[in-house]
Amino acid sequence: MRIAIVQFPGSNCERETIMAVKRAGMEPVEFLWNESHEKLITMDGYIIVGGFSYEDRSRAGIIAALDPIMQIIKRESEKGKPILGICNGAQILVESGLVPGIENYKTGMALTQNKRIVNETILGTGFYNNWVKMRLSDTYQRNAFTKYLTPKDILHIPVAHAEGRFTLSGALQVEIEMQGLNVFQYCDDEGKIISDFPINPNGSMLNMAAVSNKAGNVLAMMPHPERTPVGDVIFKSMRHYIQSMQPPTLLPLSYYPRSTTPALFTPEPHAHTWIVEMIITDNAALTVQKSLQKIGLPVTVKRQVHWEIQCESLATLEAIQATGVLINERKAFLANPKSLGESGESYLVRNLEDIEGQEKLQILRHHFDIKDVFSIKSGVLWHFSFKKDTLGDISQTILKTNVIYNPYAHKCFRFI
Repeated sequence: MRIAIVQFPGSNCERETIMAVKRAGMEPVEFLWNESHEKLITMDGYIIVGGFSYEDRSRAGIIAALDPIMQIIKRESEKGKPILGICNGAQILVESGLVPGIENYKTGMALTQNKRIVNETILGTGFYNNWVKMRLSDTYQRNAFTKYLTPKDILHIPVAHAEGRFTLSGALQVEIEMQGLNVFQYCDDEGKIISDFPINPNGSMLNMAAVSNKAGNVLAMMPHPERTPVGDVIFKSMRHYIQSMQPPTLLPLSYYPRSTTPALFTPEPHAHTWIVEMIITDNAALTVQKSLQKIGLPVTVKRQVHWEIQCESLATLEAIQATGVLINERKAFLANPKSLGESGESYLVRNLEDIEGQEKLQILRHHFDIKDVFSIKSGVLWHFSFKKDTLGDISQTILKTNVIYNPYAHKCFRFI
C-alpha cells in the first residue's frame, strides 16, 4: 500500500509524514513536484505535506496549486483514491479546488490570514504555533480519514501556520454543514466548540480545522496529525479506506460561485497614494511570472505595494515616511504611479478585512504618536505585460487562475 509523500520547493514536513505513514502500516514514497507523472499514478493514496511551498509567494498554496501535477492528482481523486493535505498541503487543496469539491474544481473558499479573536476583538494576527484540541463535528460525514474516531474523541495536536483561517460564503457554509463536510472542529478540553481564541487558534468560520470534499476521499487539514502519535488514527483510517475502497460516487456540491469582473478602482477623496517598488529582485513577482509562463501565458509580471493614506497634512505624510513603517528605504522606494507602463493591464488586490492596514495605523498612532492619520488601506498592485493583440484573452485567463487573489479573501480592482 504505497502513499505518495508529495513535496514542492519549500515543503518541510516530509520526515514526520513518512514516519506517521509507516506507523499506520503503509509504505511512504517520496514524490517531488518535478518527477515523472507516471510514477504518481501508480500510488494508492497521496499526502501533500506541510511547509511553505514557494515561500508562500503571492499567497500560501497558490503557486503549487497551479503546478501540472495537481491536474494528475485531480484525476486520481476521481478514481476514489484518498488525498490528505496537511497545513500547506491543505492550502494547496483549497486553492486547486479539490476542496470543497465544486463542479469543475472552482475555488469555493479561502485559507487566509489568522485572526486571534476574543469577544469580537482582534488580539493578534500572523503566524501561530501551539498545541490545540480538535474533534469530529457532530454532523460529520464519515470519510476516508475518520474510521477510528467519533465526536467524543478529542485529539491534542499541534498547529503552525499564518494563513489557516477557513473563510467562505454563507451559502456554501450552509451546504457544507448540511453535507457534514466540516469534518474536524477546534474545541476545548471537554469538546465544546468555542469560537474565541485560544480554542479557535485562527478565527476559522465554524471553528473549521479540516474540510473534505463531498465524496469523502479528499481532506484539507490545517493542524499537523503527523507530528504526534495521537494523530495516527487518521492515517490508520486512510489505510482501512484503501483496503476496502469501492468505486466512488462523485457528485459536486450544489453551490457554484458567480463569476465576477473587477471594478475600476476609485481612490478615496482627499487620500494620498503611495506606490512602493522594490529595489532588490521581487521574487514573488518572478515566481508568479514563471508559473503563468509554465501554463502557456507569455507575460511579464511586476508587483508593487499600494498604500492609500488619509491624514491631516503633508507634514504628517513626511512623519509617516520617516518611521519606515510603510516603506523600508533600504529595500524600496516611492515610485511614480505611471511607472507601471502603458502596455498590458494592472490590478489592485486588497484583503477584504485589510488587517495589515489596520495594524499599520495602530503602530503609527501608538508607537510613533502620529495622531492625525485617520485611515490606511493596504494593497498589492500587479501589472501584466503582453502583446496587445492578445490583451483581453490573456488578462481574463490570468484572473481565472486566481494567482493574484482569492475572491473569498480579497477584492480585486482594475487599476489605471
